[in-house]
Amino acid sequence: MGVFFMDINEVFLRGEAVTAPSFTHTVGGRSFYGFRLSVKRLSGVADVINVVTSCNDIEPFGLYEITGSMRSRNTVDGDGRHLILSVFASSLRPLPKEEFVGENTILICGTLCKPPILRSTPLGRELCDLPLAVRRPYGRADFLPLIAWGRNASIASEFTVGSHLRCEGRIQSREYVKRTEDGAELLKTAYEVSLSRIDRAEDVSEDGETVL
Repeated sequence: MGVFFMDINEVFLRGEAVTAPSFTHTVGGRSFYGFRLSVKRLSGVADVINVVTSCNDIEPFGLYEITGSMRSRNTVDGDGRHLILSVFASSLRPLPKEEFVGENTILICGTLCKPPILRSTPLGRELCDLPLAVRRPYGRADFLPLIAWGRNASIASEFTVGSHLRCEGRIQSREYVKRTEDGAELLKTAYEVSLSRIDRAEDVSEDGETVL
């Protein structure tokens, strides 16, 4: 009996478009556009997320609901190699203001592809960085940086490379300052999945039965 692991990559967002769409690329004669979506946390801080869609009539300051998946790609420029993260929108619809409630959730199941790194903040709070590889249906994979805090950080640090993990959380953006070789300071944005839950995922047999 064959056993396999089911990769999952599901994103659900409700937020405000803060840029107009701009052309990014064409695939199979179909054009795609990128824009940025702002989703406020309960604290009032906003995560600003890159979204790619085939829709080009996104209105800045419009409210939208998006279902899709988180994608990664590598680029190389004068600053070196960069991992670019975005949400590929499989569905997108405008929302009337009276229906709007912000939402930022992601569910991913994938394979741990590097050892987790457990560390502490200057205030002593534990956090753990771990990268997850999530396969797409047609063979490629997305490599997503995850961050776990507190008890979840301790749990995450125990997993080994090759572990199949089920993770829930939100897409987080954070700004940081990078100093160049000539001493200039550049404001950059990093993206990661901030975890609210992490567990070992279950394998599934070819007949659909869970394998414990």
